[in-house]
Amino acid sequence: MKLARFTVDGRTRLGKVVDDHVVDISAAAPGAGASMRALLEDFDALRSAIDALSEPSFPLADVTLEAPIGDPQKYLAIGMNYQSHVDEAEAAGVTAPKTQIWFNKQVTCINGPYAEVEVPRSAPDMVDYEAELGVVIGKRCRHVSREDARSVIAGYVVCNDVTARDWQFRSPTFTLGKSFDTHGPIGPWITTDDEVADPHALTLTLELNGEERQRASTGEMIYDIYDQIAYLSQVMTLEPGDLLATGTPAGVGIAGHRFMKAGDVVRVAVDGLGHIENRFADAG
Repeated sequence: MKLARFTVDGRTRLGKVVDDHVVDISAAAPGAGASMRALLEDFDALRSAIDALSEPSFPLADVTLEAPIGDPQKYLAIGMNYQSHVDEAEAAGVTAPKTQIWFNKQVTCINGPYAEVEVPRSAPDMVDYEAELGVVIGKRCRHVSREDARSVIAGYVVCNDVTARDWQFRSPTFTLGKSFDTHGPIGPWITTDDEVADPHALTLTLELNGEERQRASTGEMIYDIYDQIAYLSQVMTLEPGDLLATGTPAGVGIAGHRFMKAGDVVRVAVDGLGHIENRFADAG
């Protein structure tokens, strides 16, 4: 199932995408409103009712797709998790980490799959892209074993971990450089885990103005998704709707000294999950 948030006639609703239409599923979860997090908290109990709905339905061309989850409690991302990216970072003098390295993207950065991304007034010179596979947690969990990790996943999204590199490098932590408003476009919907045979066998690509800049298999992760969940859940309780960005491969802008400017268009795609596409614009 492809779970979406969409706006039509001035109202944002929850939906499921079927072919080139989106079905309003609000009737199956009237208490959720437009909150995907609330839907995921009761998704197992609601799924049969959601499956049965076929109306009202809207052409995708007539709606605005929003970030599929707009209210997660946490957005966490792992750094340097593809060997190709480690190699290009080391060539630039950055030491490779010995363990999983995690940072926060503050949830106010979350943005729609086709919305504009700002080049901030306070960080106009080093805005970068990072194509990533995103994981959406589906069950409240703690101390999850690697063997049980897949059972707590709701599904997957396409992410662009937009980064203001100058702000990232100002501090021992990456949070500020990773958290500018609009710098977390995700989507276009949540593809539920049962529709993905192997999340480590997907092709991830990024195009800048139509030119391919990144391409990798998600099987190239140093720490795979199940290792990530097992590691994080030793520290904190993961909640339905929490987002994990699983790392980016080689080809980021800083490696080629090519940063984002107004008018640039970045398209990130993952096999079977769809794509997001965002135009960069100067902040107002």
